[in-house]
Amino acid sequence: MSKKSQRRKKNAERHAAQGAPTRERVKREDRPIVPRPFDGVPSETDWIALRELVPSATAPLHLRDHSDRTVTLATVLPMAVPAMVREGGEIFVAAQTTVPSNDPGRDIAHAILRALEADEGELLPIETAPVDGPTLADILTDDPLEVTVHDDFAFWVEDAESQPADVRASLERANETVFPTKRLSSVEAAYWCAPGPKAHVRWPMSYDEDQLLDALARLSAAGELNLGPDTRFAGQFRAHGLLVPVWDVSIDAHPDEFEEPVAAMQRKIEDVLAADEPLDEAGRRARAGIIGRQVTLR
Repeated sequence: MSKKSQRRKKNAERHAAQGAPTRERVKREDRPIVPRPFDGVPSETDWIALRELVPSATAPLHLRDHSDRTVTLATVLPMAVPAMVREGGEIFVAAQTTVPSNDPGRDIAHAILRALEADEGELLPIETAPVDGPTLADILTDDPLEVTVHDDFAFWVEDAESQPADVRASLERANETVFPTKRLSSVEAAYWCAPGPKAHVRWPMSYDEDQLLDALARLSAAGELNLGPDTRFAGQFRAHGLLVPVWDVSIDAHPDEFEEPVAAMQRKIEDVLAADEPLDEAGRRARAGIIGRQVTLR
């Protein structure tokens, strides 16, 4: 029996033994909440961005024990599956799936390990990782993510034009959900995007939440919490244990125009993070205002 046939038989036996996912396997309440599921993984903030902010992007992943396999992280995969294996053995794993998880980092690691044992051409069904299963930090090398933002989901298939009509139609529907997005290169994980009539800079930051809120408050009180003319600090939201500040920016400005402003903002934040005196009254008012400006993604 060939290795491929042996692997197919093994997968069939495993799937038969597992049967349909049980409530215990997918029930979120039964799993402990992991406050920072991507903590300890290089490019934590980019992992958060690809899971929460970016419609279409990919990044190569490097496995500690399977350097011979090609693995690519993608924001979304067909039918929102957690992973797929192309003909030829290339693995794609999704940052975003339809089932939210209390420990998405471990679930993504679990999807990668399952894909290593899957057949070529297989789309893997959603399956929650064991509570004590390997984490991304356990299976990945220390290489940072090298993110490529795409205008569509053409990377799903090798030759979209040769695909059957239903596949092309599905791809077209997915492409309609993509909005203009660019990763700014002057800092880590800041993304310009235009999901509607307004444009934004959304920026996951790895600083301690309380210290970052103090820093943003000091800058706000000093009138320095913007990215230049026709911009304003819109607020913040929390994602996977980190704060994500958001700025509204002019839809008419080119994304490259914000490279220097975000770099300057990072320098200002790091400067005020060094301050150890308590916030004054203006700073406290600014902090309360920032906390109250919870942004909802659309």
